[in-house]
Amino acid sequence: MSEHKLRKINEHNSRLKEQLELPRIPVSQASDALIEFTKSTKDYLIPSLWGPPPHDPFASQTGGTCGCSVM
Repeated sequence: MSEHKLRKINEHNSRLKEQLELPRIPVSQASDALIEFTKSTKDYLIPSLWGPPPHDPFASQTGGTCGCSVM
């Protein structure tokens, strides 16, 4: 086997070893955390569930028009 191919295989093997050491959690625990997050975090893109969004002080105050222009 050529040295280049052996080096590539060793690099790939070391990356796989690093991935193996990453912390893991069961799917049931991850899904419970996701469900809890979606229940507790307000998503104003669903106004029927969370109501209208609060006033945004950083939004532009243009008086109903977006102020966009087509060039």
